[in-house]
Amino acid sequence: MVDHLDPYPTRLTEYRAPLPRRDPVVHARNQRRWEGPLDEVALSRYERDGFLWFDGFFSRDRIEPFFEELKEMANDESLMRSEQVIQDPASGAIRSVFGMHQLSEHFDRLTRDPRILGMVRQLLGSEVYIHQSRINDKYGFQGSGFDWHSDFETWHAEDGMPRMRAVSASLMLTDNSEFNGPLMLIPGSHRQFVPCMGETPEANWRESLKAQKVGVPDQGALASLAERGGIQAPKGPAGSLLLFECNTLHASNENMSPWPRSNLFFVYNSVDNALEEPYAAPSRRPEFLATRGDIEPLTMHDDFPELSGQGVDPLR
Repeated sequence: MVDHLDPYPTRLTEYRAPLPRRDPVVHARNQRRWEGPLDEVALSRYERDGFLWFDGFFSRDRIEPFFEELKEMANDESLMRSEQVIQDPASGAIRSVFGMHQLSEHFDRLTRDPRILGMVRQLLGSEVYIHQSRINDKYGFQGSGFDWHSDFETWHAEDGMPRMRAVSASLMLTDNSEFNGPLMLIPGSHRQFVPCMGETPEANWRESLKAQKVGVPDQGALASLAERGGIQAPKGPAGSLLLFECNTLHASNENMSPWPRSNLFFVYNSVDNALEEPYAAPSRRPEFLATRGDIEPLTMHDDFPELSGQGVDPLR
């Protein structure tokens, strides 16, 4: 583990109050090289809330072909037996599949969409690479929820991500409604780092990806942040897009509806924020959870004909 002074200490044996963020939220301020499609209003909203929501970012026609590939993956017995596939702790159904951009050419191209890459580079002020990709599924009547957490807390503690310089893009593959367990976020929570209690067990990821027990924020800190910022759950049709800052606290409820909820996540990390050794874990997590080695900046794909002439306009 890293032994130098940690700016974001966590997995502690004694309670420690939330710490102020030490990194910018928008990293490309006053950097002409990284100008992008987001206007000043959108950048200020992201800086304030820690996320941006784009209703119907892609057409349904653009989303539907992905389901055929997902069916093919489900029929791949070797993949289904691999550690990249996480089962729901209650139902045994598929909960998550990791390394999606490496498993699917369609999903890989999606990570390189010009509008998304333009926004992410603008927010992070650098070239970017995929730190992690996954699909999260919640089947009707049985999809378990995800407890409150900061992704950065996990990536810092268990992967060695040094600073808050990553963005998650969540693409809705199905309609997300108030009934099927949409993602909930606490606006403004990204401005505080909430240290978590409890040492990280060896290979904690095997259990935490099913049900997170370590790396869960203190309920008092959560309540205080929610009282201040409220809770929002962006909802919309398949093809909608959510960009959220790596330290924004988020969670989701169990799916009590008959309608499935499938969301695809791509985590973009700055090439200047490459992983070190874990800050608060005994060993590294697998490569399909945290990209290491030779980092190749993403290049844009130009095979998105429906994008021509369209800007990006997050909902107010």
